Amino acid sequence: MSGRHFEDWAIGETIAHPVHRTVTETDNLLLTTLTLNPQPLHLDADYAAGTEFGQIVVNGLFTFSLMIGLSVAETTLGTLVANLGYDAVKMPKPVFIGDTLRAETEVAELRDSRSRPNAGIVTFAHRALNQRGEVVCTCTRTALVARRA
Repeated sequence: MSGRHFEDWAIGETIAHPVHRTVTETDNLLLTTLTLNPQPLHLDADYAAGTEFGQIVVNGLFTFSLMIGLSVAETTLGTLVANLGYDAVKMPKPVFIGDTLRAETEVAELRDSRSRPNAGIVTFAHRALNQRGEVVCTCTRTALVARRA
């Protein structure tokens, strides 16, 4: 287990997550079809070629999910009680097939849980960056994290 307990966090702490991931056509196709999203910008290369992007744009929900997934090992793996919410999701740049994404997390807020004395609430500010260092997705995640026994 590599996630941290509530007491192990400090506001302002930043983690550059070590795992990076190159997005494949299969990734985009699977997420888009599993969620029944018929958007041709994600599925139809001929259609996408005629847009301002000139190519298929990776489904934003995949980008968002990958960003969170890349962060789990160093944040909440084995210590998460529950994710309480995701806020302020933004996608300032598109992601394309073949882009390699990485994630960074900053601890934005810490507070005690009023209903669960064995846990605390951590607000993480996540960001995903592509191979050029451009931010492609951001959000805040509020997590209920276990305290040490």
